[in-house]
Amino acid sequence: MLLADVVATSTDVASTRSRKAKVTAFAALLSRVASSSPEEIETVTSYLAGSLRQRRTGLGWRSMQSPPPAAHEPSLTVLEVHRTFERVAGLAGSGSQQARATATAELFARATAEEQAWLRGIVTGEVRQGALDSLVQEGLAAAGAVPLTAVRRAAMMAGSTVAVSVAALTGGEAALAQFVLQVGRPVLPMLASSATTVEAAMAKAGGGTVAVDTKLDGVRIQVHRRGDEITVATRSLEDITARLPEVVSVARGLPASAFVLDGEVLALDDQGRPRPFQETASRAAMSALPGGVHLTPYFFDLLHLDGRDLVDSPGSDRLAALAGLVPEEHLVPRVVTADLAEAEAFTSRVLDLGHEGVVVKNLEAPYDAGRRGSAWVKVKPVHTLDLVVLAVEWGSGRRRGWLSNIHLGARDGDSFVMLGKTFKGMTDQMLAWQTERFTELAVDPGGVRDHHVVRLRPEQVVEVAFDGLQRSTRYPGGLALRFARVVRYRDDKRAEEADTIETVREIARPD
Repeated sequence: MLLADVVATSTDVASTRSRKAKVTAFAALLSRVASSSPEEIETVTSYLAGSLRQRRTGLGWRSMQSPPPAAHEPSLTVLEVHRTFERVAGLAGSGSQQARATATAELFARATAEEQAWLRGIVTGEVRQGALDSLVQEGLAAAGAVPLTAVRRAAMMAGSTVAVSVAALTGGEAALAQFVLQVGRPVLPMLASSATTVEAAMAKAGGGTVAVDTKLDGVRIQVHRRGDEITVATRSLEDITARLPEVVSVARGLPASAFVLDGEVLALDDQGRPRPFQETASRAAMSALPGGVHLTPYFFDLLHLDGRDLVDSPGSDRLAALAGLVPEEHLVPRVVTADLAEAEAFTSRVLDLGHEGVVVKNLEAPYDAGRRGSAWVKVKPVHTLDLVVLAVEWGSGRRRGWLSNIHLGARDGDSFVMLGKTFKGMTDQMLAWQTERFTELAVDPGGVRDHHVVRLRPEQVVEVAFDGLQRSTRYPGGLALRFARVVRYRDDKRAEEADTIETVREIARPD
């Protein structure tokens, strides 16, 4: 299959808001690849979801800023592209940087202009087509004439949609049923939806008696034990066992020979309060060093115990089994209640201790791995700041042709300190408005179309919401916004009225 076919489908999907139309486009292409080149099914599935199959390639936006002249006619096949990235991902040692650049240049030289733009997007994670993995699952179900529930269940157990794509398109429901929970093979984690208040979260979770869990600001982990073999995986299913000896030690001490635990790992200070997320993330990304940051695991769910799969059991059964396996010092603090006042009081204590918030859980629900439904509902306090837009980037995918990703800055005397970027929360109307507005504010109005990043006069104020702050060595202010999204543009405020870096530091500073 030609890469151009994938790019055309991606473009069609990006051009519509209709979920049905997106699924129909995915299904059509998946049906074609299943009948013509089944060896490309996994790669096409991955590309339709906007991801390379390689976890890391060593490539970034900067390395693709000056591509060679584009080809006039499409000739690249999907397998050729996959094999090139596979080769690039495997390069290491002396000369690897030049070899990577050469291989990338050769690939781009064979790509049309449309394919070059798509390749840049998929390498940098900027394929903006308004389609998530769940829509690709729907496309697989439609193309393979299998129940969507069977595709979702198989993907959950296999750890990815790509892993079950061949079975969905060529083996039918029976082939999908072969994917079951295997201790040692990480599964997709269950996710939480959101609510703004504890009361709303309890109602969304179904009402009645619920579990209210502390939401820790740590790194999600999944721990598998099979005899003496222990595996620790991240939310993205990356194996980090070697980096977390503290977790392995705790797992070895539990009174069972086979289990699958879901939880978080985080760094604590001397008073038992959470240290900044950046410290936890940095420590989880490298091996433990003597005298370095210690990570403590906390568990909140149990998926398997000594031969018994629990994913389909009610949450109450799983929590009872969890309490019988894990000592209290490694359980996520929670309260089980039907009383709103008690739930809100618990939430207040959690926030006072420096944690993110709470997760309200339906005790009758199974573990719905890989799904973000209403059985788990998170509640976190929302912070807002009025910041100044310092620069903006041209969008890609569905946002192509619009100025999209904005650079955010706080006042620091007569200058501004950058705190991060965001394109979240922008409607089409907002994108159209800001494209016109930021073209007017460009430092170099005549060169707006010549650069990916357009520098602006610091005049436009924007209100952004964010979940928290983390330490940053990338930005001069030493802080970066976490999960920032646009609330509204503040035409009623001048840049000199925007929030200061000192205000930001006050928010970041613990009580």
